[in-house]
Amino acid sequence: MPAAPDGSVAPAEERLAERLAGLSATEHPVAVRLAPVLRRLGHYDRLVYRAVARTHTPALDEPLRRLSDLANFSKPWFAVAALLAVAGGPTGRRAALTGVAAIGAASLVVNQPMKQLGGRSRPDRVLHEVPRPRWVEMPTSTSFPSGHSASAAAFAVSVGDVVPALRVPLRIAAGTVAFSRVHTGVHYPGDVAVGVVTGALLGRLVSRVGARIGRAEVRV
Repeated sequence: MPAAPDGSVAPAEERLAERLAGLSATEHPVAVRLAPVLRRLGHYDRLVYRAVARTHTPALDEPLRRLSDLANFSKPWFAVAALLAVAGGPTGRRAALTGVAAIGAASLVVNQPMKQLGGRSRPDRVLHEVPRPRWVEMPTSTSFPSGHSASAAAFAVSVGDVVPALRVPLRIAAGTVAFSRVHTGVHYPGDVAVGVVTGALLGRLVSRVGARIGRAEVRV
């Protein structure tokens, strides 16, 4: 696989750019013009990662490190789902079921086909000077896209659709978890951005399917 300037496997957008650059400009003019745009996206992805790594934030390092660790296996979202199921009445139980289903959908889509196709290596925290107090255990899976971010967004969007009062706090919490993955150095910003978008779309899809099933049961 092509290597990025920092020695890691180049991001998906840069690998695609290399393929497009090899096409004939007369046969595929749009594809060839797209190649430099994709290269720039990969460049800026690493640039933002380095900027976050080198920004001095000692007050945030420990809280975000703990949060990033806590988010392993979607523990915060399952805890919220359990609380909703126990104390939220029928609406809370529906929200909990919808949120857990959304996490399952996001995990399946991101951790299987998308990560396999992305094939991006994890960032080199030493090379990019990520402060050691921020470090969490580096996952062994590929980097693109971020599974933590996808699950967080899927849960926040799906539960927020069922319980609108939770929409803002859950999205703030999900956004903080997503940022923590860059702050701790285990993901590039592009990994997180794609994870959030994928998770949000799947969360909305799951909530709409759940709503339709609920309406159908009421009619029956």
